[in-house]
Amino acid sequence: MATAVIDYSDELKATAQIIATRGKGILAADERNANIGGKFAKLNLENTKENRIRYRELLFTTENFGQYCSGVILNEETLFAKASDGTDLVQKIIDAGVVPGIKCDTGTRAHPYIEDCVFTQGLQDLHDRAARYYAQGARFAKWRNVLKIQNGVVNAATINDAATTLAVYASVCQQHGLCPIVEPEVVMDGDHDILTCQYWTRKAITATYAKLIEHNVMLEGTLLKPNMVLNGKQFVGERNIDQNAALTAQTLRDSVPVAVPAICFLSGGQSEEEATLNLNAINQMDLPWTCTFSYGRALQGTCLATWQGNDENAQAAQDAFFNRAKCNGEAQLGTYDGSGASEASKQSLYVKGYTY
Repeated sequence: MATAVIDYSDELKATAQIIATRGKGILAADERNANIGGKFAKLNLENTKENRIRYRELLFTTENFGQYCSGVILNEETLFAKASDGTDLVQKIIDAGVVPGIKCDTGTRAHPYIEDCVFTQGLQDLHDRAARYYAQGARFAKWRNVLKIQNGVVNAATINDAATTLAVYASVCQQHGLCPIVEPEVVMDGDHDILTCQYWTRKAITATYAKLIEHNVMLEGTLLKPNMVLNGKQFVGERNIDQNAALTAQTLRDSVPVAVPAICFLSGGQSEEEATLNLNAINQMDLPWTCTFSYGRALQGTCLATWQGNDENAQAAQDAFFNRAKCNGEAQLGTYDGSGASEASKQSLYVKGYTY
């Protein structure tokens, strides 16, 4: 007997609109275990499940963090974890009025035929996993494909692979009630200038939407997580926030359908303050979408450094997280005045070849 097909259209659109709430954005807390282990190592903190859950519970129990966060992206370990009181950790997020989301890709691997390029894994069992994620409370999803500018060029085959993979993932997620975030990231690594970044970002986003439409993905029930248009990290020359915003806005106008409810930028290794200032400038452009944040490092850098794995520092760490969320909530409205700047918030968070 055939399984009944559930129409999630209204729920998908409603979830996308919640994420797109003005003045709010997404906390990306979906780092893989090995990655957060690198951050813990700097604190001389052992990378155990207990410590990983302790830290994430600290984030999710920050008082009133739902005032500035509409969603949280989790990894599978965190989605199914228990809080310190024995309840589901995901319930802490729901109780805060925030929508839980889930990272669906299973990471990148070196491309076997294209030098220094990667592809993203995870499609094979996504149908089964997506159903489990929805049952556990997740209502949106994220999938990251990585594109790299080399000698001024992004390999055409990797763009096509990224666009196709994102379209298949999005289609599967919508079948199971998860609003998909599509993330074709042109990474900051390289010495390219901002116009080169703009060219390839436009190519990547345009290719992605062509494939999403080809796969009958309902755009009103999706979100986009792109990189901002910036100079490469190794570029030698001036960096100008107004130029960053203008070229990012132009790229979006050229490539993103207006049916998409929100554009949730990744920080991509910018410092906390830099990511906030760039988002603020983008939101002073005239754009048809909610342009907001989906930040990991740029929301957690000062928080994690303050916490140090010590419960005595928990309140101060939560205050640091709340402050960065507030700064970015204001930046989403284009009203951030720089009042959240500190020496800690200006520290570089860039890691070459960063993986989530």
